[in-house]
Amino acid sequence: MKVEMYKEPLWTKNFIILSIVNFFLTLIFFLLNATIAAYAINEFHASTSQAGLVAGIFIIGTLIGRLFIGRMINSTNPKKIIILGLSFYIVTALLYFADLGIGFLILSRLLNGFTFGIAATVIGTVVAITIPQHRKGEGISYFAISTALATGIGPFIGLFLSQRTSFQTIFSLCLILGIISLFTVLFIKISIENTRNNDNKPTRQGFKLSHFVEPKAIPISIIILTMALCFSSVLSYINIYASEIRLGSVASFFFVMYSAAVLVSRPFTGRLADRKGANYIMYPAFFLFGIGMILLGSTTNSGAFLLAGLIIGLGFGNISSIAQTIAITTASPERLGLATATFFIFFEMGAGFGPSLLGLFIPITGYPSLYKILGCVILATSALYYILHGKKESAKFKSLES
Repeated sequence: MKVEMYKEPLWTKNFIILSIVNFFLTLIFFLLNATIAAYAINEFHASTSQAGLVAGIFIIGTLIGRLFIGRMINSTNPKKIIILGLSFYIVTALLYFADLGIGFLILSRLLNGFTFGIAATVIGTVVAITIPQHRKGEGISYFAISTALATGIGPFIGLFLSQRTSFQTIFSLCLILGIISLFTVLFIKISIENTRNNDNKPTRQGFKLSHFVEPKAIPISIIILTMALCFSSVLSYINIYASEIRLGSVASFFFVMYSAAVLVSRPFTGRLADRKGANYIMYPAFFLFGIGMILLGSTTNSGAFLLAGLIIGLGFGNISSIAQTIAITTASPERLGLATATFFIFFEMGAGFGPSLLGLFIPITGYPSLYKILGCVILATSALYYILHGKKESAKFKSLES
């Protein structure tokens, strides 16, 4: 029976196209996130706080977009939502070219984030729905490779281009990738019946938290919020830290090592999670992520610095994909859109607001101590994971084995 289950097709045309589009969108997000604050300062003489707002307001827009669309996915044709979302995303990307002051730039970032949240949530939901039930972990791990690679490659390209070309060129590249994404997504075919539950009933009027988020996905989303917050210290401050310890010349290769670790490990870890349970991957991943951060805070040479990138990739890279799998498998089919939105709302809150929060502690701790402290926080979070989900996962697999 298991052999038959694993013969169910995974690499369908829809899966490949949506993975590519997700890669482009995430690449744009991290590329701009690594450069937009500098653009605000250089072009509009923005203060540090204003530049931080320019970078962070995108996350607020994304959260609003995810909350807005999460409850609508099951009642509207997903392909139409993706096309509309990407179309408006392109329109809002054009606003970056307008030189109308810092206030307009902040508004542009908010609108761009809103459209990104809509498109990204629907794409993640459709992928989760179309992956065969018994290959969820494997499928999400493969799909999440597109996110993880963009997480590493995006900042690398952004920093590379910002040092060698104009911001207008960077905006042009983002616009082109958005247009390619829109054109590519036209070739997917989604049956609207596949995204609906036959027993769906109209949503009752009135405000309820469950209308906007999936309560069953909140426990694992709390874990990913904490992990994303810790990882945001790497995304935001690794270049400054590398320069401080005189390793600036190899800083960009940190993300190359991170991406390589993700690319190599994800296919195996997803399949193992399907067969042996999420705990089989999550606990080692917590350990690797924590040890990698402690090593990063202790490094004095390029070898240890790059090894930290590799270990962090094996840790956080797998935590993020397996946690996403857990989030969608806890929800009923008709609430997959809300579960996807919930997971990424928490993820982006950690990644988006983490740098500002952690920035308050850097003057006190310094970068080396900050990374060591966060490494300890990550190791401790494994206990919180056990309380919120791990013990349930163990009980489930024990009952299946018996």
